Order: sequence, then C-alpha cells, then structure tokens
Amino acid sequence: MSMTAAHQITAGFMPLFDSAVLVVAGEMGFAAREGIELKLHRETSWANIRDRIAIGHFDVAHMLGPMPLACSLGLTPLASETIVPFSLGLGGNCVTVSNAVWEGMAAHGAAPDLEPARAGTALGVFIRERAAAGREPLRFAVVHPHSGHNYELRYWLAACGIDPDRDIEIVIVPPPFMADALSAGRIDGYCVGEPWNSAAAAAGTGRIVTVKALLWRNSPEKVIGVRRSWAEENPEALAALLRALHHSARWCQDPANRGALAALMARPAFLGQPEAIQMPVLTGRLLLGGGAERSVEDFFLPFDKAANFPWKSHALWFYTQMVRWGQLAHTPQNLAIARDCYRPDLYRSALKPLGVALPGANAKVEGALKVATPVGSAGASLVLGPDGFFDGEIFDPDRIDAYIAGQKRA
Repeated sequence: MSMTAAHQITAGFMPLFDSAVLVVAGEMGFAAREGIELKLHRETSWANIRDRIAIGHFDVAHMLGPMPLACSLGLTPLASETIVPFSLGLGGNCVTVSNAVWEGMAAHGAAPDLEPARAGTALGVFIRERAAAGREPLRFAVVHPHSGHNYELRYWLAACGIDPDRDIEIVIVPPPFMADALSAGRIDGYCVGEPWNSAAAAAGTGRIVTVKALLWRNSPEKVIGVRRSWAEENPEALAALLRALHHSARWCQDPANRGALAALMARPAFLGQPEAIQMPVLTGRLLLGGGAERSVEDFFLPFDKAANFPWKSHALWFYTQMVRWGQLAHTPQNLAIARDCYRPDLYRSALKPLGVALPGANAKVEGALKVATPVGSAGASLVLGPDGFFDGEIFDPDRIDAYIAGQKRA
C-alpha cells in the first residue's frame, strides 16, 4: 500500500488561538489519519484570507463567522460563494482598552469584573465627558468589517447607550498588530481574539474590560470557510476533513492536552507568543492587567456544547447585524443566501458514521437557555447553553423581521 494521501487540501489560517483545531488537525496527524495531506498557510490579514479563497489559492480557510456570508452576498471585492460546514469554536474574544481609557472608566464605576453592562455604562459616561470637553472621539479597532468582533463590539456599545458610528471611531487593524497599535497610542481600544488581549495585559499596556463569553454566552466565532465549487467537486475530501477536524477539536478540548497545545501554538509558524500567553484562553483564567484576575466559564470552547456545529441561527444573527449597521439591505433574496451559507447537512453526513452527538435541529432560538441544558440529539447526549445575551434579548431565527425592526442604533 502506498503512503500517498488520498486528498490534498490547502488551508489558510490567521495567527489566532482559535485556528488551533485546524492547526492541530495538520500537526498532530488527525488529517493524515483520514488520508489528507493538509497544507497550512499562515496569513497576515483577514482580507488576504478572503481574497485567496476567492481566487482559488486556498480550498478551505480559518475564517471569521460572518465572512463567508459577506463573500456569498457580494459584499467583498471578489465575490465568491463560500460555505460553512464546520465551526471552530465558541467564544475566545475580549475587549481591551488602553490604561488611560481604563482609568477614565474606573472613575465612573467600572470594576475589574468583566461585567458588560457596568463596563459599558462607565465607558459611555467617560465618552460623553470627553465629548463635552471637546476632545477627539476614542478610536477602537476591530479585525475586519464583516467580523463577529465588529458586531459584538457594536452590540455591546449600542446596548449601553453608545452610538458606535457617532460616539467613537471604529478602524480595521489585523489581529497580530492590535497590542502594538494600542501601546503606540494609535488606537484606544480593540476587540480581538486571543492571545492578542492577554498579550497587551501581560505587557502592561492594556486592560481587558469585557469578553465575548459574557456579551453572548456560548456564541459563534471562527469557522471553516470552503469554496462552494471545491466542496461540490470534492465531497469525499471535505467529509474526511470534517472528521479530522472533529477528532482534532475533541483533542483540543481535553484539559490533559493543554500543555502540548500551548507549546504547539507558541511556535513561530503559528502564534509565536510564549506559552504563558496561551494559557488564559485554555483555562478561562484571565489576567486582566493591573494585577486583576478573573475566571470566565466557557471562555473558549473548541469542542464542547456542539461548538463545531454550523448553526443556521448563528449565520442569521450575523445577517441581522449586517443589516443593522448598514452593510446590507434586508431582502428575501439576501436572507435566503445567508441561510444557505451555513451547511449543517454536510456536517451531519460527514460525522454520522462516527456515531457522535448531533443536534436534532439546524437552528435554535439564541438567548433562550439560561443554564446548561441537555437536548435531544441523534447519537450520544448533547448539552447546550447557557446562551444568553447580556442585555436579556432573544434572537428567534423564525422572527427575523421583528428582530431587525426592533434593533436600535444606540
């Protein structure tokens, strides 16, 4: 028997901890075991990932959850039909501000407890105080316009009475440059995935003020984006990749593997950051800066709580935010494209032979589960939630018109 791989797959990724499931699939042999030669390419910006998948350099890529929607909806320079058959995890982002902004927030009641409403209210008072004094608006960075980071930052600010388009400035900065941009004084805060928040806290240049896992508990983050044409031409290769990613995600979730995973991700080819900077995302024990520490339940989940299932309700929530912030018109055609972008059917067919727990539905009401809840599933038992939004809102994917109509700008 020859040892040549049955499938060659080229994959792009960004230096973020939530690329781990893809990286581990290649580096720890899970892809090879499924007959795949997985070629990993590290990229420097999300725009490069987006463009290189569109022109066929990559078959699949580590992607921002809303990016395949943007590609498929024609919101990108090179429109390309991109689908999502697998999610790379839940949570993992933080909002970090400069020490000066933190002092301003603390003067108005912010505490080092990551509480979104308290932090947001204090930030709002500080922003209005600066405006009254005639000072420039604060500048916050996100990693890409079509990112969960942009939408969750805006969602948090708007729910706390801050208009993200008028009261602050939002700019785009690639993830690995965030901490340096903050310490250089080019930006006042940012929303990014780990380890680029812990990096600023460890350097003493920034303070972590809230986290995605508290803004919307067990919420979607990165995904595997796949060129639709490639997926249709290579169904066996895609199914094999999804099985490899499933085994990799399970390995990444296991606490016994944390040391090995941190050491792997610390390599220059992946994150090039010390292992100590990776541990907060793995343990949920965050060093916030200034000596403060906080443990966050379900801070980042690469496998548990159906973290890899591409829920259509996640795609549809991202769609509502594209509409909310003026990136897209709400039309039946656009809604249908967004709904068809996430492909739980491909996930199910690839994983069914493994006998693993699969949700009974393709979408769920987001924000309805107040506690971790066992749910009906095919295969082994499955626990979902809690999945609440910090402001108590509920997103029902069957009532999208009402949800969009009810969204305030601030």
